[in-house]
Amino acid sequence: MQTEKVCEFIVDWLIDYSRHAGTKGFVVGVSGGIDSAVTSTLCARTGMQVLAVDMPIYQPQSQMELSARHIAWLEASFTQVQGVRVDLTSAFQAVENTLPRDIQDDLTMANTRSRLRMLTLYAFAAHHGMLVPGTGNKIEDFGVGFFTKYGDGGVDIAPIADLMKSEVYALGRHLGVVQEIMDVPPTDGLWADSRSDQDQLGASYTELEQAMQFAEQGGDPSFLSDREREVLDIYTKLHAKNRHKMEPIPVAVIPGHLR
Repeated sequence: MQTEKVCEFIVDWLIDYSRHAGTKGFVVGVSGGIDSAVTSTLCARTGMQVLAVDMPIYQPQSQMELSARHIAWLEASFTQVQGVRVDLTSAFQAVENTLPRDIQDDLTMANTRSRLRMLTLYAFAAHHGMLVPGTGNKIEDFGVGFFTKYGDGGVDIAPIADLMKSEVYALGRHLGVVQEIMDVPPTDGLWADSRSDQDQLGASYTELEQAMQFAEQGGDPSFLSDREREVLDIYTKLHAKNRHKMEPIPVAVIPGHLR
């Protein structure tokens, strides 16, 4: 991959989209992970206004420190970037105290965290006349559907959604993203036990990328190793289960003879 040319392409695309939309810049949620680090840096390279928003909810100190380091690096590198920290823990606690306890299972509340962050980003975006870029990559957005519907999936534009996770890392190295962010195991930061993405998915992104490419090419599974078949099965099941996230909302189209 021609990393600099890809960066330039995405930056130009962001500028063009924002200008046609009549917006002033971008509001990016920064988590301390590679995807949000690359997305926010690409937005910063547009020269347009960028709000880099950290939104901790019961967040481990290590994740908060990575977010803070990345935002500090952005602010030092790009004068038009402003970092903002909005601690949403008390707001989330209010939701916990309001919803019936019998519906507060771990997955429901993890998704609620993500949706609360989406609400916050759009509050900033509406006030400042900005766009909310998504931070999902291709394997997450179109492979296994590893995002929260109307949470981190609730965005205006998706600048890195055509890049595999490995390609996002390549851009991160090229852009000079903080090394600790490059090295930390990917996590969505939505669980009390700080489980990694691999813990949740049952396979690494490298394995899932290979499975996605294999599935798209229609290869013969009999040539795969036991582990490769296992990962292919994980990919296939997640892709089918989460297709509702990847496709447009179904519309009940009324037949003409009923009108």
